[in-house]
Amino acid sequence: MPFKVVATRILPPEAQARLEAQKYNLVQWTQDTVMPREELLKQVQGADALICLLADRIDEELLDAAGPQLKVVATMSVGFDHVDVHALRARNIPLGYTPDVLTDATADLTVLLTLAAARRFKEGMAAATNGEWGAWRPTWLCGSQFSGKTLGVVGMGRIGEAVAKRLKPFGVSRILYWGRSEKPELQKTLGAQFKASLDDLLKESDYVIVCCALTPETKEMFNYAAFSKMKRSAVFVNTARGGIVQQDDLTRALEEKLIASAGLDVTTPEPLAPSHKLYQLPNCVILPHIASATFETRERMAHMCIDNVSAALSNQPMPYKL
Repeated sequence: MPFKVVATRILPPEAQARLEAQKYNLVQWTQDTVMPREELLKQVQGADALICLLADRIDEELLDAAGPQLKVVATMSVGFDHVDVHALRARNIPLGYTPDVLTDATADLTVLLTLAAARRFKEGMAAATNGEWGAWRPTWLCGSQFSGKTLGVVGMGRIGEAVAKRLKPFGVSRILYWGRSEKPELQKTLGAQFKASLDDLLKESDYVIVCCALTPETKEMFNYAAFSKMKRSAVFVNTARGGIVQQDDLTRALEEKLIASAGLDVTTPEPLAPSHKLYQLPNCVILPHIASATFETRERMAHMCIDNVSAALSNQPMPYKL
């Protein structure tokens, strides 16, 4: 009897063709929407493997519905805060994920958001389309440039380092970073300086870019007090996780001009309701969590999921296991 594999979404074309070519009993949600919870709980019954996304909550209820034969959960993501890891471990079910594949795509988009927030793209695009574009004015829509400025990276992992490498050629004069530990090699390669105090980084940086993981320690670490420590000309960018920011405090900081602008690829919740106040602010650029949205990256992520499922169902070591 073929293994039953449940996938909560259609995969990118090449990976989808590969998945369909496997001799699995494939059950897949074919609409380009989140698989309804009730449907997932129904279809996962008797499954040997589950391929899921960030929007799918993997918890005790789902694992109970699946049954004891479930051999693997493979999430098409680097993050796994949607998964009850302890529940999986208690049942000896391995979790596959997609590490080390999002770095370039996420770093590229982080630079884009930083530029957009610093150079007032949102206001400029609106001016061009609503008729506000008139005679040239010396200070109209002026933003800030990178040359001679200080970059502060919160969380200098692979993505944080890739962002710093991309921004250095723009003329950034200082690179500061804060994280769990100092990385002496970054002093040689980037001239980056470790800040043991996050407050010092916030006070000295012209651009504050969040690249750290969401943990109990980092949850809502960017609150009103943190924004109050930043320069009033500071640009704040978050492409990590929405939960790292106290969103109401960010709204207040932007309204009160405690900071100049913000660029967000992540929010709380996701999706963020179109009526949310942040969308109305001219100095806040919001994207719908698309940092990894390149064809190359998404195909690779999907293939990694299939690799994990194939290995687990063959009683082989999973190549991308948490």
